[in-house]
Amino acid sequence: MKFSDLDLDPKVLQAVEEAGYETPTPIQAQAIPHALMGRDVLGIAQTGTGKTAAFTIPMITILAQGRAKARMPRSLILCPTRELAAQVAENFETYGKHHKLTMALLIGGVSFKDQDKLIDRGVDVLIATPGRLLDHFERGKLMLTGVQVMVVDEADRMLDMGFIPDLERIFGLLPFTRQTLFFSATMPPEITRLTETFLHNPQRVEVARQASTAETITQAVVRHKPSRKDRSDGDKREILRRLLRNEGESLTNAIVFCNRKRDVDVVYKSLKKHDFNVGALHGDLDQSVRTRTLDGFRSGEITVLVASDVAARGLDIPSVSHVINFDMPIHSEDYVHRIGRTGRAGRKGKAISICFPHEEKHLAKIEEMIGKEVPKMDSPLTAEAEPEVEETAGAPEPSEREAARASRRRARTARGRKKDEAETPEVETAASEPEAAAPAEAPEAEEAPKERRRSSRRRKAASDDPRDAAPVEDPRDAAPAPRAAERNAEREERPARRERERDRDERAADRSAERTPDRNADRNDRGGRRRGPVVGMGDHVPAFMLREVNLERILGRSVSTEDDEAESDRRSEAA
Repeated sequence: MKFSDLDLDPKVLQAVEEAGYETPTPIQAQAIPHALMGRDVLGIAQTGTGKTAAFTIPMITILAQGRAKARMPRSLILCPTRELAAQVAENFETYGKHHKLTMALLIGGVSFKDQDKLIDRGVDVLIATPGRLLDHFERGKLMLTGVQVMVVDEADRMLDMGFIPDLERIFGLLPFTRQTLFFSATMPPEITRLTETFLHNPQRVEVARQASTAETITQAVVRHKPSRKDRSDGDKREILRRLLRNEGESLTNAIVFCNRKRDVDVVYKSLKKHDFNVGALHGDLDQSVRTRTLDGFRSGEITVLVASDVAARGLDIPSVSHVINFDMPIHSEDYVHRIGRTGRAGRKGKAISICFPHEEKHLAKIEEMIGKEVPKMDSPLTAEAEPEVEETAGAPEPSEREAARASRRRARTARGRKKDEAETPEVETAASEPEAAAPAEAPEAEEAPKERRRSSRRRKAASDDPRDAAPVEDPRDAAPAPRAAERNAEREERPARRERERDRDERAADRSAERTPDRNADRNDRGGRRRGPVVGMGDHVPAFMLREVNLERILGRSVSTEDDEAESDRRSEAA
């Protein structure tokens, strides 16, 4: 069967021929006739089989007649990711270039204002992600009552990304009399429930067993157990680098899949550091950066693309030679989509997975789903270590990191040995002097207070001043440390330094006493004792207090001693 055998619009056939296609794929050959008849279609096919063209080509033929109204699109296509939505838009531009159909792309990372302008003019084809579509609807910029054809692409991926509630809400906003085309690579129970609710007597088109992999893809898995747990991440990155190098010229480009966005950044920096031509792609990047990275990968400017599962669905890059799973996918279905990026359109491809012990459970589920065992492949680290194992009678070859550490240890040992040989004569001479001098003073001194001990073999010296005590080197210390001479000299200098400090303090005290002799005469000395009793007020009594008071003159009568005593008693009682 050829495209000319299908009942397509002549302009669509012309565009398909100009694109270089003559024979439809199995999913296209079965889905296009039912879609042209206006029936609901449920298409199930593995990735890379041409599902996008299976609904874009009949939609253009259906929409060739008619005209769009402002804010009321005639058809709606929902995609789980921005990249897939942009790819569907490219397909419409390719197959509908001879028609005057208008199209709008509603995805995140693009200005609302520019998208509103397109919607206000009226569009025949509206391609959107669920979140951005609902944003426009809630802002009152979009009405879905005029949709004639509804397409859901990669429905199982929407389930994984949590879009099913949004999808159900969007279906509720569409008119009841519409045509629905539903495409998915797998059919989980939740997707089956969705199709039974919103599709009306659909024509089921299944061209391959669910969750099967293409026969053009050579699969392999590298199993590796790290020697230590803390080396797991480093070993995995080393295996990845060696796999990329070992493939040689057969590797024209490759996609490396990671489970987490932060792992994408780590692997990207690692490959960049080792001079690989690499790019990164995940959902947290700016849309302009994601678009530029994909364009560079398609054009060959980027050889290795490190990506999350955002690149696992629907990206049409037909010439990918290798896919490497840096992390085993948690969901078994993602394995099918990931390796489906290679071996497309009949080309040969190779898919290699790296599996560590904690990922064995994911590998088992994948093999159960695809119905066969993934062939094992020797680990590059183990394969390179085998010749050395034979030569060294069973001793395993250390990794690059271990070899570097051993080399640094040998270098440090050699430097330390040379330094010890150069310093040992001086150390012994310097250390012997205080040992000979200390016993002469020991009989006249009291026991010194405890000093900080450098080792359990150190003893205390005795002297007149406890602060002057210095530890005595133990004669058993036959091999002093390299800096023992410096420490011995410092200990000898301590008494003299302390004596200088005491002299400096005494001179400062004398200068202070000379500056204020009278003021400090009756104050406490440095030991806290008073030098003498303070008698009266001395020379500091105010003059008015020394004047005599003539009470008789003030009171106008004679004042006796008895009156004075009575007045004093009265005041005491009042007090």
